[in-house]
Amino acid sequence: MSHIPVLLSETIRILAPRDGARVLDCTFGGGGHAVAILEAADCRVLGCDRDPDAILRAREVKATYNDRFDFRQLKFSDLYEALESHPKFDGVLFDFGISSFQVDNASRGFSFSREGPLDMRMSASGLSAYDVVNSFSENDIARIIHMYGDEPYRRSGKIAMKIVRTRELDLIRTTTELREIVKSALGFEVIHKRYSNVDVATKTFQAIRIFVNDELREIDCALSQLPKILNNKARVATISFHSLEDRIVKNWAKLSNDGFVSITKPAIRTTKEEILSNPRSRSAILRGFEYNCNWGDVDNGDFTR
Repeated sequence: MSHIPVLLSETIRILAPRDGARVLDCTFGGGGHAVAILEAADCRVLGCDRDPDAILRAREVKATYNDRFDFRQLKFSDLYEALESHPKFDGVLFDFGISSFQVDNASRGFSFSREGPLDMRMSASGLSAYDVVNSFSENDIARIIHMYGDEPYRRSGKIAMKIVRTRELDLIRTTTELREIVKSALGFEVIHKRYSNVDVATKTFQAIRIFVNDELREIDCALSQLPKILNNKARVATISFHSLEDRIVKNWAKLSNDGFVSITKPAIRTTKEEILSNPRSRSAILRGFEYNCNWGDVDNGDFTR
């Protein structure tokens, strides 16, 4: 599946880029959102991504938009340190989770539907899924699957036990091996109608990926740094793909004393038409915020559904 930016028009409406503005795309990925922002106004965009593969795609955008676009390879947690001397921004976009490029590249090991090495590292360095599956204790694996995959303890325990018993015979090396282990661990639940619409390995792969990349802490770090890099009245758009990500955004917005006001009530979700054209968008949730403003200054009528 080719890269299709999720909730594109809605995101542009929230960010409302204008001529001369500076917008930060913290999850450049395939560049779809960044290009749409550049096309919407005579503004400048700085794309960021921890994935080294994104550099090549960023070069293509740079070749088209020249000095209106730049790119830096960095993690969310490094935003302020890396951008401290950069002019502040008028808009910020976070498109959390993994990109289609990562999922579709079997060698990256993100997808259970394509055989590849157990990797899942967004930065292509550090702790990998292979390390987790083959060296972590049964209790730690069960905890990871429960905490980051929302699997009940009973199911996460079964999966962890099967993983440990399997690796005692031989190391677990590929994505398809891990998928078959999960299916074997859950037995009859694989064909139970309750789970028929979602592959039984989905939550396990999500959990290990989140743990390997420390994704939730990275999101929390990024949101906490925003006041240091934003201009007054800056817009922030966040796209989440599961409840763990969205919960962090909601808690940050609720507990923040830094002047962020929601301009999307309720949150924006993908339409049936978008899901049909891009099935991977089905769980996307878009939230928008304006920085350092009063409720009376915000006209959120265009953003509600």
